[in-house]
Amino acid sequence: MPSRYEEIELDNVNLHSIDARESLVGIDDFPEPSRISPTEADRLLDSFPPILAGNELRALIESLKKAREESTPRIWTMGAHPVKVGLSRHIIALMEAGFITHLATNGAGIIHDSEMACFGHTSEDVAATIHEGNFSVTRETGEIVNSAAKMAAEDGLGLGEAVGKSILDRNPPHLDVCLSAACYRLEIPFTVHVAIGTDVTHIHPSFDPASFGETSHRDFRILAKSISNLHGGIIINLGSAVILPVVIEKAIALTQNLGYGLEKFDGFNLDFIRHYRPGLNPVKRAIESGGHGAHITGHHELTIPLLCIFLLTE
Repeated sequence: MPSRYEEIELDNVNLHSIDARESLVGIDDFPEPSRISPTEADRLLDSFPPILAGNELRALIESLKKAREESTPRIWTMGAHPVKVGLSRHIIALMEAGFITHLATNGAGIIHDSEMACFGHTSEDVAATIHEGNFSVTRETGEIVNSAAKMAAEDGLGLGEAVGKSILDRNPPHLDVCLSAACYRLEIPFTVHVAIGTDVTHIHPSFDPASFGETSHRDFRILAKSISNLHGGIIINLGSAVILPVVIEKAIALTQNLGYGLEKFDGFNLDFIRHYRPGLNPVKRAIESGGHGAHITGHHELTIPLLCIFLLTE
Protein backbone atom coordinates (compact mmCIF):
# COMPACT_ATOMS: atom_id res chain seq x y z
CA MET A 1 0.00 0.00 0.00
CA PRO A 2 1.47 3.43 -0.93
CA SER A 3 2.04 6.14 1.63
CA ARG A 4 -0.89 8.32 2.61
CA TYR A 5 1.32 11.41 2.42
CA GLU A 6 2.54 13.55 -0.43
CA GLU A 7 6.25 13.60 -1.19
CA ILE A 8 8.39 15.96 -3.24
CA GLU A 9 9.77 14.69 -6.54
CA LEU A 10 13.44 14.93 -7.55
CA ASP A 11 13.08 14.51 -11.32
CA ASN A 12 13.08 18.24 -12.05
CA VAL A 13 15.91 19.29 -9.72
CA ASN A 14 17.97 21.86 -11.64
CA LEU A 15 21.64 20.83 -11.46
CA HIS A 16 24.56 23.21 -12.07
CA SER A 17 28.13 22.57 -13.15
CA ILE A 18 30.92 22.83 -10.61
CA ASP A 19 32.69 25.12 -13.09
CA ALA A 20 30.18 27.82 -12.23
CA ARG A 21 30.38 27.30 -8.47
CA GLU A 22 32.29 29.28 -5.88
CA SER A 23 34.13 27.18 -3.28
CA LEU A 24 35.58 28.21 0.06
CA VAL A 25 38.52 25.76 0.07
CA GLY A 26 41.10 25.11 -2.65
CA ILE A 27 44.04 22.86 -3.34
CA ASP A 28 46.52 25.54 -2.24
CA ASP A 29 45.07 25.23 1.27
CA PHE A 30 46.37 21.64 1.60
CA PRO A 31 49.98 21.71 2.88
CA GLU A 32 52.38 18.82 3.34
CA PRO A 33 52.92 17.67 6.94
CA SER A 34 56.13 18.82 8.61
CA ARG A 35 58.80 16.21 9.33
CA ILE A 36 61.54 16.80 11.87
CA SER A 37 64.17 14.63 13.53
CA PRO A 38 63.28 12.48 16.57
CA THR A 39 65.55 14.65 18.71
CA GLU A 40 63.76 17.83 17.65
CA ALA A 41 60.37 16.18 18.20
CA ASP A 42 61.37 15.06 21.70
CA ARG A 43 62.63 18.54 22.51
CA LEU A 44 59.38 20.09 21.35
CA LEU A 45 57.27 17.60 23.29
CA ASP A 46 59.35 18.21 26.42
CA SER A 47 58.44 21.89 26.19
CA PHE A 48 54.78 21.05 26.91
CA PRO A 49 53.97 21.05 30.65
CA PRO A 50 53.20 17.54 32.00
CA ILE A 51 49.77 18.76 33.08
CA LEU A 52 46.24 18.18 31.72
CA ALA A 53 46.26 18.34 27.88
CA GLY A 54 50.06 18.13 27.81
CA ASN A 55 49.83 14.67 29.35
CA GLU A 56 46.88 13.65 27.19
CA LEU A 57 48.83 14.52 24.04
CA ARG A 58 51.69 12.34 25.28
CA ALA A 59 49.21 9.54 26.00
CA LEU A 60 47.77 9.78 22.49
CA ILE A 61 51.22 9.66 20.89
CA GLU A 62 52.29 6.69 23.00
CA SER A 63 49.04 4.83 22.38
CA LEU A 64 49.38 5.17 18.61
CA LYS A 65 53.02 4.11 18.67
CA LYS A 66 52.26 1.13 20.92
CA ALA A 67 49.35 0.00 18.76
CA ARG A 68 51.51 0.18 15.64
CA GLU A 69 54.32 -1.73 17.34
CA GLU A 70 51.94 -4.45 18.58
CA SER A 71 49.86 -4.51 15.36
CA THR A 72 46.60 -3.78 17.14
CA PRO A 73 43.89 -1.71 15.43
CA ARG A 74 44.31 2.02 14.92
CA ILE A 75 40.78 3.08 13.97
CA TRP A 76 40.02 6.70 13.08
CA THR A 77 36.48 8.02 12.61
CA MET A 78 35.93 11.51 11.30
CA GLY A 79 33.46 13.99 9.92
CA ALA A 80 34.11 15.99 6.77
CA HIS A 81 35.65 18.94 8.60
CA PRO A 82 39.26 17.66 8.53
CA VAL A 83 39.08 17.61 4.71
CA LYS A 84 37.58 21.11 4.61
CA VAL A 85 40.42 22.53 6.72
CA GLY A 86 43.18 21.13 4.49
CA LEU A 87 44.33 18.03 6.42
CA SER A 88 44.08 15.33 3.76
CA ARG A 89 47.82 15.10 3.15
CA HIS A 90 48.43 14.81 6.89
CA ILE A 91 45.92 11.97 7.23
CA ILE A 92 47.34 10.15 4.21
CA ALA A 93 50.86 10.47 5.66
CA LEU A 94 49.60 8.92 8.91
CA MET A 95 48.12 6.04 6.90
CA GLU A 96 51.35 5.48 5.03
CA ALA A 97 53.31 5.52 8.31
CA GLY A 98 51.09 2.82 9.80
CA PHE A 99 49.14 4.92 12.31
CA ILE A 100 45.74 4.28 10.71
CA THR A 101 44.40 0.79 9.98
CA HIS A 102 40.76 1.79 9.41
CA LEU A 103 39.30 5.15 8.40
CA ALA A 104 35.57 5.82 8.72
CA THR A 105 33.65 8.92 7.70
CA ASN A 106 30.15 10.17 6.99
CA GLY A 107 28.53 10.95 3.64
CA ALA A 108 29.89 14.49 3.55
CA GLY A 109 33.40 13.07 3.91
CA ILE A 110 33.31 11.37 0.51
CA ILE A 111 31.71 14.42 -1.10
CA HIS A 112 34.45 16.84 -0.08
CA ASP A 113 37.17 14.22 -0.63
CA SER A 114 35.94 13.51 -4.17
CA GLU A 115 35.57 17.19 -5.08
CA MET A 116 39.09 17.97 -3.90
CA ALA A 117 40.57 15.06 -5.88
CA CYS A 118 38.68 15.74 -9.09
CA PHE A 119 38.34 19.53 -9.15
CA GLY A 120 40.82 20.96 -6.64
CA HIS A 121 38.23 22.84 -4.60
CA THR A 122 35.31 22.13 -2.29
CA SER A 123 32.98 23.59 0.38
CA GLU A 124 30.10 25.59 -1.03
CA ASP A 125 29.12 28.96 0.41
CA VAL A 126 25.76 27.90 1.80
CA ALA A 127 24.53 31.34 2.85
CA ALA A 128 25.24 32.79 -0.59
CA THR A 129 23.36 30.12 -2.56
CA ILE A 130 20.71 28.29 -0.53
CA HIS A 131 17.99 30.94 -0.88
CA GLU A 132 18.59 31.11 -4.63
CA GLY A 133 18.11 27.34 -5.01
CA ASN A 134 21.74 26.83 -6.04
CA PHE A 135 23.08 24.95 -3.02
CA SER A 136 23.57 21.15 -3.12
CA VAL A 137 23.01 20.88 -6.89
CA THR A 138 26.54 20.42 -8.27
CA ARG A 139 26.03 18.02 -11.15
CA GLU A 140 29.49 16.45 -11.24
CA THR A 141 29.54 15.68 -7.51
CA GLY A 142 26.30 13.74 -7.76
CA GLU A 143 27.55 11.85 -10.79
CA ILE A 144 30.73 10.74 -9.01
CA VAL A 145 29.28 9.75 -5.63
CA ASN A 146 25.92 8.37 -6.73
CA SER A 147 27.42 6.28 -9.53
CA ALA A 148 29.98 4.85 -7.08
CA ALA A 149 27.16 3.75 -4.78
CA LYS A 150 25.38 1.96 -7.62
CA MET A 151 28.64 0.29 -8.65
CA ALA A 152 29.23 -0.80 -5.05
CA ALA A 153 25.79 -2.39 -4.84
CA GLU A 154 26.26 -4.22 -8.14
CA ASP A 155 29.75 -5.51 -7.27
CA GLY A 156 29.18 -6.32 -3.59
CA LEU A 157 31.56 -3.62 -2.33
CA GLY A 158 31.32 -1.26 0.58
CA LEU A 159 30.50 2.35 -0.26
CA GLY A 160 33.90 3.70 0.78
CA GLU A 161 35.76 0.99 -1.08
CA ALA A 162 33.79 1.71 -4.26
CA VAL A 163 34.40 5.46 -4.04
CA GLY A 164 38.15 4.89 -3.64
CA LYS A 165 38.26 2.50 -6.59
CA SER A 166 36.18 4.87 -8.72
CA ILE A 167 38.44 7.84 -7.99
CA LEU A 168 41.58 5.82 -8.71
CA ASP A 169 40.11 4.67 -12.03
CA ARG A 170 39.37 8.30 -12.94
CA ASN A 171 42.99 9.31 -12.17
CA PRO A 172 41.99 12.91 -11.39
CA PRO A 173 44.49 15.80 -11.25
CA HIS A 174 44.65 15.97 -7.43
CA LEU A 175 44.74 12.27 -6.59
CA ASP A 176 47.45 12.91 -4.00
CA VAL A 177 44.94 14.52 -1.59
CA CYS A 178 42.26 11.84 -1.96
CA LEU A 179 41.64 9.87 1.24
CA SER A 180 39.37 7.24 -0.34
CA ALA A 181 41.86 6.50 -3.12
CA ALA A 182 44.76 6.35 -0.64
CA CYS A 183 42.87 3.83 1.48
CA TYR A 184 42.07 1.70 -1.58
CA ARG A 185 45.71 1.83 -2.70
CA LEU A 186 47.01 0.92 0.77
CA GLU A 187 44.30 -1.72 1.35
CA ILE A 188 43.05 0.11 4.44
CA PRO A 189 39.31 -0.27 5.06
CA PHE A 190 37.55 3.03 4.30
CA THR A 191 33.94 2.96 5.45
CA VAL A 192 31.20 5.52 4.90
CA HIS A 193 28.26 5.81 7.27
CA VAL A 194 25.43 7.70 5.61
CA ALA A 195 22.37 9.31 7.19
CA ILE A 196 19.79 9.74 4.43
CA GLY A 197 18.90 13.39 3.84
CA THR A 198 22.09 14.86 5.28
CA ASP A 199 24.21 15.14 2.12
CA VAL A 200 24.03 17.29 -0.98
CA THR A 201 23.84 14.34 -3.38
CA HIS A 202 20.63 13.07 -1.75
CA ILE A 203 18.53 15.67 -3.59
CA HIS A 204 19.92 14.74 -7.01
CA PRO A 205 17.70 12.77 -9.42
CA SER A 206 20.49 10.16 -9.70
CA PHE A 207 20.38 9.33 -5.98
CA ASP A 208 19.46 5.68 -5.39
CA PRO A 209 18.57 5.14 -1.72
CA ALA A 210 18.65 1.36 -2.04
CA SER A 211 22.28 1.44 -3.18
CA PHE A 212 23.32 3.76 -0.38
CA GLY A 213 21.43 1.76 2.21
CA GLU A 214 22.91 -1.56 1.13
CA THR A 215 26.50 -0.37 0.75
CA SER A 216 26.59 1.84 3.84
CA HIS A 217 25.23 -1.06 5.90
CA ARG A 218 27.99 -3.22 4.46
CA ASP A 219 30.45 -0.57 5.61
CA PHE A 220 28.92 -0.70 9.09
CA ARG A 221 29.58 -4.44 9.19
CA ILE A 222 33.16 -3.88 7.99
CA LEU A 223 33.72 -1.31 10.74
CA ALA A 224 32.20 -3.65 13.32
CA LYS A 225 34.64 -6.34 12.24
CA SER A 226 37.54 -3.94 12.78
CA ILE A 227 36.16 -2.99 16.20
CA SER A 228 35.78 -6.66 17.11
CA ASN A 229 39.60 -6.87 17.11
CA LEU A 230 40.10 -3.66 19.09
CA HIS A 231 41.58 -5.32 22.21
CA GLY A 232 44.75 -3.38 23.02
CA GLY A 233 44.21 -0.94 20.17
CA ILE A 234 43.04 2.64 19.83
CA ILE A 235 40.05 4.43 18.34
CA ILE A 236 40.16 8.16 17.61
CA ASN A 237 37.12 10.26 16.76
CA LEU A 238 38.06 13.34 14.77
CA GLY A 239 35.34 15.94 14.63
CA SER A 240 32.17 13.93 14.29
CA ALA A 241 29.70 15.13 16.93
CA VAL A 242 26.88 12.62 16.40
CA ILE A 243 26.93 10.20 13.47
CA LEU A 244 30.26 8.44 13.96
CA PRO A 245 30.00 8.27 17.78
CA VAL A 246 26.63 6.52 17.55
CA VAL A 247 27.98 4.21 14.83
CA ILE A 248 30.86 3.33 17.20
CA GLU A 249 28.31 2.64 19.93
CA LYS A 250 26.23 0.29 17.80
CA ALA A 251 29.31 -1.50 16.46
CA ILE A 252 30.49 -2.11 20.02
CA ALA A 253 27.02 -3.37 20.95
CA LEU A 254 27.03 -5.76 17.99
CA THR A 255 30.48 -7.16 18.67
CA GLN A 256 29.73 -7.65 22.37
CA ASN A 257 26.47 -9.40 21.52
CA LEU A 258 28.41 -11.77 19.28
CA GLY A 259 30.87 -12.57 22.05
CA TYR A 260 33.95 -10.61 21.06
CA GLY A 261 35.96 -9.41 24.02
CA LEU A 262 36.70 -5.70 23.84
CA GLU A 263 39.13 -4.98 26.65
CA LYS A 264 41.74 -2.33 27.33
CA PHE A 265 41.46 -0.22 24.23
CA ASP A 266 42.18 3.50 24.25
CA GLY A 267 39.76 6.11 22.98
CA PHE A 268 40.40 9.76 22.14
CA ASN A 269 38.11 12.51 20.90
CA LEU A 270 39.77 15.38 19.02
CA ASP A 271 37.58 18.39 18.30
CA PHE A 272 37.46 22.14 18.86
CA ILE A 273 34.50 21.75 21.23
CA ARG A 274 33.41 18.93 23.50
CA HIS A 275 30.15 17.23 22.60
CA TYR A 276 28.02 14.74 24.52
CA ARG A 277 28.16 11.67 22.29
CA PRO A 278 31.90 11.63 21.52
CA GLY A 279 32.38 11.80 25.28
CA LEU A 280 30.62 8.44 25.44
CA ASN A 281 31.95 6.88 22.24
CA PRO A 282 34.84 6.40 22.22
CA VAL A 283 36.08 8.14 25.39
CA LYS A 284 33.89 6.63 28.12
CA ARG A 285 33.71 3.22 26.42
CA ALA A 286 37.51 3.08 26.40
CA ILE A 287 37.65 3.84 30.12
CA GLU A 288 34.98 1.19 30.77
CA SER A 289 37.12 -1.33 28.88
CA GLY A 290 40.05 -0.72 31.23
CA GLY A 291 41.87 1.47 28.73
CA HIS A 292 42.58 5.20 28.59
CA GLY A 293 40.04 7.73 27.35
CA ALA A 294 40.49 11.45 26.90
CA HIS A 295 39.54 14.60 25.00
CA ILE A 296 42.08 16.79 23.27
CA THR A 297 40.27 20.03 22.57
CA GLY A 298 41.51 22.32 19.84
CA HIS A 299 41.14 23.22 16.18
CA HIS A 300 41.96 20.34 13.84
CA GLU A 301 44.08 22.58 11.63
CA LEU A 302 46.39 22.98 14.65
CA THR A 303 46.18 19.68 16.54
CA ILE A 304 46.59 17.28 13.62
CA PRO A 305 49.68 18.98 12.11
CA LEU A 306 51.13 19.05 15.63
CA LEU A 307 50.39 15.34 16.12
CA CYS A 308 52.03 14.61 12.77
CA ILE A 309 55.20 16.42 13.88
CA PHE A 310 55.54 13.95 16.76
CA LEU A 311 54.60 10.84 14.80
CA LEU A 312 56.18 11.42 11.38
CA THR A 313 59.75 11.91 12.54
CA GLU A 314 62.55 11.46 10.01
